[in-house]
Amino acid sequence: MSHVPAELKYVDTHEWLRQEDDGTITLGITDHAQELLGDIVFVELPAVGTQLAANDTAGVVESVKAASDVYAPIAGEVVEINEALVASPELANSVPYGDAWFFRVRPVDADALAGTLDAAAYLELIGA
Repeated sequence: MSHVPAELKYVDTHEWLRQEDDGTITLGITDHAQELLGDIVFVELPAVGTQLAANDTAGVVESVKAASDVYAPIAGEVVEINEALVASPELANSVPYGDAWFFRVRPVDADALAGTLDAAAYLELIGA
């Protein structure tokens, strides 16, 4: 069964989001997503400064089984990427909610997390 931290927000494309104290939003893939992908061997992230529209493709995750797009569920500017994840993509398998965050966005809309799922709704979505 997938681990789904209650303090995070989720979207149906299997990304998680966390509001940071500085107003940015950190994004990564869920435990459920990494389980489906299997052993992750490559991660491509957007460049710092990239302007993303909501639902844009923002990166790629490749595993031994498949490649999958990573989406930007919110509009904003990429302000930081996780270089450690690029260097060690397997982190996404072992700590999807910890050191394996993907990137941080400064959202265009202050209410950017409206419409996201809480942990209970995400668990229902994935049938857990």
